[in-house]
Amino acid sequence: MLKFLKTCIPLPSRGRDATLHSSCTEPCLSGCLSLHQFAEALGNAVDARDPQLYNHSRDVAETARLLADGMGLSPTDTELVHIAGHLHDIGKIGIPDTVLNKQGTLDRGDWLWMERHPEIGAEIVRPVPAFNAPGGVADIILSHHERYDGNGYPGRLRKEAIPLGARIVAVADTLSALLRDRPYRDGCSFDEALAEIVRCAGTQFDPVVVRKLIAIRDRARDALQASGIALDSRPSTRVMASSGGGEMHSFVLPGRYPLTASAEK
Repeated sequence: MLKFLKTCIPLPSRGRDATLHSSCTEPCLSGCLSLHQFAEALGNAVDARDPQLYNHSRDVAETARLLADGMGLSPTDTELVHIAGHLHDIGKIGIPDTVLNKQGTLDRGDWLWMERHPEIGAEIVRPVPAFNAPGGVADIILSHHERYDGNGYPGRLRKEAIPLGARIVAVADTLSALLRDRPYRDGCSFDEALAEIVRCAGTQFDPVVVRKLIAIRDRARDALQASGIALDSRPSTRVMASSGGGEMHSFVLPGRYPLTASAEK
């Protein structure tokens, strides 16, 4: 179980009742709601820089919430993972438009810029005390591109050294990213995206989180359907990721610099 905070911070999502702890007061509830709404607005602002990513942060947040809840996290921890989903790409505010909106595959110099966005994002939210606890929102943002096998960035953390919230957001982020068309590849169906995530369990992703995604697949699909994404099979020229290292031809780069997940433009 994650222990993000020492005090209560229930953060109700749209369409759900607030969860109250015995230590929570009405002022806390109101403040928490405002904090959540602000985080959602910031996530929308990041998505607005790239029309093809419309609702991406919302989708990541909703899928991450379903995963966290399914894995037995407390209501408080679940909502903080949900907020981190909204804010996971906030650091892209600091990435030049020439990189973020590049039509085509990123080169090495572009990736050096892109790899900065988790650190930039973490620094943006650290002044918020509620986001700055160990393993909390700032740390989730910082670590959501770490890989389970230690080949991610920025810290090359591996396995349980990666905050649980970051391992959850990484899976939710990849699921949303794979479903969307990009200038350099087509989006895939929900079943294809799920199969690709399952294939990368134990290397890119925490197998426990992947198993939970399989268990909640119908709920996740329903949540994503609300965004208007095409989830069924469609003609595509995509090439699936190879199992070895080196250059990427499709979704999940097995080597040091992934060309998918939320690192995608």
